[in-house]
Amino acid sequence: MQTTAKIPVTIVTGFLGSGKTTLIRHVLEQARGRRLALIINEFGDVGVDGAILKSCGIDTCPEENIVELANGCLCCTVADDFVPAMEALLARSPQPEHIIIETSGLALPKPLVKAFDWPGIRTRLTVDGVIAVVDGAAVADGRFADDPAKLAAQRAADSAIDHDNPLREVYEDQLLCADVVVLNKTDLMTADLLKRVAGEIRATVPRAVRIIETRDGRIDPSILLGIEAAAEDDLAHRPSHHDAEEGHDHDDFETFVLDLAPTSDPAGLLARLAAVAEAHDVLRMKGFIEVTGKPLRLLIQGVGQRFRQQFDRPWAEREDRQGRLVVIGEKGLDRNAITASLRD
Repeated sequence: MQTTAKIPVTIVTGFLGSGKTTLIRHVLEQARGRRLALIINEFGDVGVDGAILKSCGIDTCPEENIVELANGCLCCTVADDFVPAMEALLARSPQPEHIIIETSGLALPKPLVKAFDWPGIRTRLTVDGVIAVVDGAAVADGRFADDPAKLAAQRAADSAIDHDNPLREVYEDQLLCADVVVLNKTDLMTADLLKRVAGEIRATVPRAVRIIETRDGRIDPSILLGIEAAAEDDLAHRPSHHDAEEGHDHDDFETFVLDLAPTSDPAGLLARLAAVAEAHDVLRMKGFIEVTGKPLRLLIQGVGQRFRQQFDRPWAEREDRQGRLVVIGEKGLDRNAITASLRD
């Protein structure tokens, strides 16, 4: 239990497209007067997640309390980005009552939790809880959810295997640091798949962790805020694949941005995006597009070949309606081919 007047901070982590932003937006909409602040760590230079959250129009989290950090993965830029952002929020009057951090899909939460032990931070802030959001449907499809025992046996039997899948390591590190695992997108799963994925998560995490099954990130905020975990004092129980390393990088991944022209056929565009994702092994696409003749902005989010679209808000009167799309994949993406496929 907390014994000081530290401001609680909730870290929301999760793999690409798991539904972190949707969950946070739901928390904002159900804040019940609690004064919140957000730090959003984008991957790429298009503020898609920030724009979604800033469009909520919720008084308890005004736009000036939403800080976007786009200079790289937050777990790698703690000193340069995290500390100044926190100091800026703490200097506001009135101060936020609770701070939520949305990490990028590639972030490892443990280095960020460690930063809360820094002088000047420890006395003022505490990690109330780490929330790992899991794309249940993606895990059920076999992505980032290999059997740990089976993998260990395979590695022991095959001397040619000298590395682990880095995506799987990111996924596991996020689970291992979590106080609550949100098993999201359950509407895309059968009961048997839900049971299997939940069992795999419990087998991965060596301590008791609460697993909450949901769709569209709809969870009562009281379940996520007010855990009082003080995670910065509990690092020994949050193991990581990177504990023995001085640092880490994400050189296995790359990202780039495409400008997209207006479309009169959103369904056709999504079909082309899915085909490009399959042909080029793209992990994630997200962005905005203008639909000809429509006053609303179309939000597009894709994980692998699964895409969702929704009109999220009206275009502002003088807003630049240039469509932009962030493309994320493993090292070696054929940018020219992907660009040509989407601009023809």
